[in-house]
Amino acid sequence: MSQSHYAINAVVRRTGLTAHVIRIWEKRYQAVQPERTATNRRLYSDEQVERLELLRDATKAGQSIGVVAKLPTDTLRRMALAASGAGAPARQKEALPDEASAFFEAALEAVRALDTRVLEQVLRRADVTLGTQGMLQRVAAPLAQALGSLWRDGTITAAQEHFATVVLRTYLATAAQIFAASGNEPVLVVATPSGQLHELGAMLVAASAANLGWRVIYLGASLPAAEIAGAVLQSRAKAVALSLVYPENDSRMEGELVRLRELLPAGTGLIIGGRAIAAYRPILDKIGAVPAQDLPRLLSVLDDFRK
Repeated sequence: MSQSHYAINAVVRRTGLTAHVIRIWEKRYQAVQPERTATNRRLYSDEQVERLELLRDATKAGQSIGVVAKLPTDTLRRMALAASGAGAPARQKEALPDEASAFFEAALEAVRALDTRVLEQVLRRADVTLGTQGMLQRVAAPLAQALGSLWRDGTITAAQEHFATVVLRTYLATAAQIFAASGNEPVLVVATPSGQLHELGAMLVAASAANLGWRVIYLGASLPAAEIAGAVLQSRAKAVALSLVYPENDSRMEGELVRLRELLPAGTGLIIGGRAIAAYRPILDKIGAVPAQDLPRLLSVLDDFRK
């Protein structure tokens, strides 16, 4: 993580966006999650400033902020390269970012229509067109991240949000099983810690890791530290991946994570990702956990552990 941090006035000067727009993108679309000072002033990292610049360029090119705000930063960079004509002299096998956006929009329409068949078809077509990692990172993950925000701002109903969650959960569980390992691969235990009930992020991790050749043991949501550590010991797992989404202010979380680190065998990797990790960052630093802000970062961390 960058050591440089900027107040919102400096970000306004660097990006050309107004302070009002930056706050709306942050509050309504969760485009960035700045840190806060003791006096509640926003502080933005270099990575977040870059992300705002990429979102600015994407919206100027006609993209909907509601769509692009949910995309990983790496995807936004590729969109910028494609728009400039650089980095994409040949299409090769990688689909262009606007195709991922089209799949996202089609999936969202299926959610609005409560159409299980169409939503599953969209995910399957995205899998074929973008590849499994492309589908997971550029369609399924943005959709999973968007559901809560879309419900809060009234874009979808609670029933539609629950419907989409169920379909995605089933699809991701199947995707993880398809890539089930033979038994000689490194083992990754995936779960959410006690009190964390939202498991789509953890299921995305499980499917992505399985696709990379890890043998994934998925434990589900809200598991106590002792149970997670027990599964690691029994399976001789090389690493643990946890997802933190909601709530962001659970006073019990520090004790759970510290307890888990104490119970894990020496040398076991501990990876923690999810929308709420910024709120728990001091705890992550305290226990030596590796933060994974998004799926591309997770996959990079898994590669490092595998080596």
